[in-house]
Amino acid sequence: MYHSKITGLGYYVPDNVVTNNDLSKKMDTNHEWIQERTGIQERRHVIRGEDTTTSMGVKAAKIAIERAKIDKDDIDFIIFATLSPDYYFPGPGVLVQRDLGLKTVGALDVRNQCSGFIYAISVADQYIKTGMYKNILVIGSELHSTGLDMTTRGRGVSVIFGDGAGAAILSREEDLSKGILSTHLHSEGQHAEELSLIAPGMGKRWVLDILADNDPNDESYYPYMNGQFVFKNAVVRFSEVINEGLQANNLQVSDINMLIPHQANLRISQFIQQKFKLTDDQVYNNIQKYGNTTAASIPIALTEAWEQGKIKEGDLVVLAAFGSGFTWGSAIIRW
Repeated sequence: MYHSKITGLGYYVPDNVVTNNDLSKKMDTNHEWIQERTGIQERRHVIRGEDTTTSMGVKAAKIAIERAKIDKDDIDFIIFATLSPDYYFPGPGVLVQRDLGLKTVGALDVRNQCSGFIYAISVADQYIKTGMYKNILVIGSELHSTGLDMTTRGRGVSVIFGDGAGAAILSREEDLSKGILSTHLHSEGQHAEELSLIAPGMGKRWVLDILADNDPNDESYYPYMNGQFVFKNAVVRFSEVINEGLQANNLQVSDINMLIPHQANLRISQFIQQKFKLTDDQVYNNIQKYGNTTAASIPIALTEAWEQGKIKEGDLVVLAAFGSGFTWGSAIIRW
């Protein structure tokens, strides 16, 4: 039995900065309204044709591979978490294998939205623990901006999301006191439609239906979110799954050196911070700069925190996420 350890991290965000004031020129909103409700001041949007979900993931992966001090041919497996793939199929995992020029390793796509990166590293952890693989590339990447309703009608959702990618190399670790100590995953599908994008999908509205109706008021292919309901569930599930991880490892809240929550809404992160009585130095948030990048938010924040020296060897790092599905999870890591 082995542990898996994060040996390399990288992230990429587009250069194009979109401020709240920029959005106010497209819809009836303003900087104060957005910041008060979400904490977001700006986000990054791709320039169409310059970046895709896959290309951003590849750029983040190259940095992670270099920092892990491995050759790309040392990668045994790819796990790619996203809700915004380049194509309906195939998924971006195989595109990463192609674009990085890797050997014909397996590639798995994870569709668990906001908790996608937690689910992805949990899967990677199991593969490494059992000895099947030695080095796994895990990517979380999202391109939201080209699929949002950038009008007043869609402002409740569209002001929240940004584009970007984060990547991690998980490698075999023989010291069982280090690395990922445990992961904890949950779902509650009865609330699936409370945060969803219904079409195109085979169940209700496929492309042929959308084309046939040609309805300019059809909102089924834009994201929908019941904001207050999601918030109320998020603060409960965040707390539960963080406590679950600590209890599984006989740890206390006071043992946490760094909490990296999914960057869904700064108000959620602040609520959790206050509930657990954590200091500003124990929680890392960057939603102010990047908005909600869904599956990319945790690896981007984790990389930034590590780059800034906020995570050191021996630290206890807790990752936690909640989102569409509903799905949620946590990972307890000894750095």
